[in-house]
Amino acid sequence: MIEEYHFGSITIDGKTYNYDVEVRWDGEILRWWRKESHIIDMEDVKRAVDQNPDTIIIGNGESGVARVTEKAQRFIKEKGIKLIIDKTGEAIRTFNIILETSEKEQGRQNKAIGLFHLTC
Repeated sequence: MIEEYHFGSITIDGKTYNYDVEVRWDGEILRWWRKESHIIDMEDVKRAVDQNPDTIIIGNGESGVARVTEKAQRFIKEKGIKLIIDKTGEAIRTFNIILETSEKEQGRQNKAIGLFHLTC
């Protein structure tokens, strides 16, 4: 699904985006805004949580500078959603692997959402 990532850009299904994105298991791609640039708080993950995914994967920047608050982490986990936080390049690899292998291994699609910060 996600073909390429470089600082500041991501290519998904042949289309390049130059802004942070929310990528859903069903192929929907949305612009992802955060209240504060390098802090990911509860309000910033609410739209994804409201989709009731199995997994949320947060890419916190090329160097991992963006910080996911404890409040946001608790909010996700209290909903029974698995949370993975990693540098954006690794988070994208994880997202692709989950989507690619979930059907083969579990017999059903893992409803994963990726929230990818493309800079810092």
